Amino acid sequence: MKKIQLMNKIAAVGTDVFDRKEYKVGESIDNPDAIMVRSASLHEMEMNENLLAIARAGAGVNNIPVDACTEKGIVVFNTPGANANGVKELAIAALILASRDVCGGIDWVKTLEGDENVAKTVEKGKSAFVGCEIAGKKLGVIGLGAIGGMVANTAHSLGMKVVGCDPFITVNAAWSLSRAIEKAADYEEIYKVADYITLHVPATEKTKGMINKKTIAKMKDGVRIINLARADLVNAEDMKEALASGKVAAYVTDFPTPATVGVKGIINIPHLGASTLESEDNCAVMAAHELDEFLRCGNIRNSVNYPAVSIPHTGAERVCVFHKNVPAMLTRITAIVSDTGVNIENMANGSRGEAAYTIIELSEMIPEDAIAALRATEGVVRVTVY
Repeated sequence: MKKIQLMNKIAAVGTDVFDRKEYKVGESIDNPDAIMVRSASLHEMEMNENLLAIARAGAGVNNIPVDACTEKGIVVFNTPGANANGVKELAIAALILASRDVCGGIDWVKTLEGDENVAKTVEKGKSAFVGCEIAGKKLGVIGLGAIGGMVANTAHSLGMKVVGCDPFITVNAAWSLSRAIEKAADYEEIYKVADYITLHVPATEKTKGMINKKTIAKMKDGVRIINLARADLVNAEDMKEALASGKVAAYVTDFPTPATVGVKGIINIPHLGASTLESEDNCAVMAAHELDEFLRCGNIRNSVNYPAVSIPHTGAERVCVFHKNVPAMLTRITAIVSDTGVNIENMANGSRGEAAYTIIELSEMIPEDAIAALRATEGVVRVTVY
C-alpha cells in the first residue's frame, strides 16, 4: 500500500481520488511514498528514501527544494491552469481597483458612521475618489500562459485594447488567444505603449526585479501596474519612488511585503489569487490524479523538474529510470535490459535540463540482478519498477 502525506489541508474532492484499498492518506504518515502540499515549506524537511514524488496543489513551487529533489529522483508536480480562472477574475478586479479609487472610497465611508446626513455627505465628497474607465485603454500582458491568456481575452471582451508578449508561449496557449490580441516583439514594446501592465510570469533569475527604475522609465506617464504573479518581479523601492513622482498612477499586488504595506498608491491584496473554493478543488483533484498515475505506472505529467513522459502500461513489467541527461545513457540502459533476453515492447524518453527520464515497457519481468545493474550504472539516479 502506497502512503501519501498531506502537508496542508487538501480538499476532500482531491484526496477522494485515491483508492483507499491502494493508498493510505493523511497528515500523520511516516516514510511517505508521496507528499501533497499547498503552502507549507519543505525546505527544512528531511526527505526519506521511499519518497518518490511531491505534488504541489498550485502553480508555484518556491516552497519545495526542487533541485534537491531532482538529485534524488523525486518528481515534483504542480497544477498549471487549475486555478487560472480564479486568478483571472482577481486580475480583472485589480484592473478596476487600479482605475477607480474604490478602496479609498470605502474606507472614507466607514468614517461617516453616525452621520445622519451620510447621503448628502457622500454626494459632496465622492469627487475625491474619481477614476477612469478601462474600456478603450491599452493593456499590456506579460506572460500569456494559462492565466495571462485568459486575462488578455477577458480584458479584450471588456473593451480594452490588448497587447501581449511571451517568448515561451506554447502552441496550446497561442491557440487559446483571441485573434484581436496584438503580439509584442518584446517587453520593451509593452512598456512603451501600455496604459496598464499585468504580470503573469514566474519568478526566475531573469524576471526577478524586471519592473524597476529603468523599465518604469520606459513606460507611459500614469501607467497602472498589476502584479498577481510574484512579489519578486517588482523592485518595491523603485515602485514607491515612481508612485511618489506620479510616473506610476497605481500598483496592485497580491503579495504584500513590509516595503509595500501602508504606501499611498499601492493596493495590497492578501494573496487571494487562487483563494476560491473552485480553485482549491481544481488544484487538489489535478494534483491527486498526477500522483495517482505516477505511483501506479510511472507516467509523468506536469512536473517542474522532470520531463513529461507517458505511455500506456500494457506490458508484463515496466522499468522507469531517472538518470542524468548525458550521452550514451540510453545505450547503457537498453544494453542491460537486452542482455536479459526480454523483449522491449515500448519505450519513451525525455529530458529537462540535466535531468532525464526513460520508461521501458517489457514483455515479461526481468531478473533482479538486471535491476541492480541499472541502479549501479553511472549516471542513473533512481530506478522504479511497476
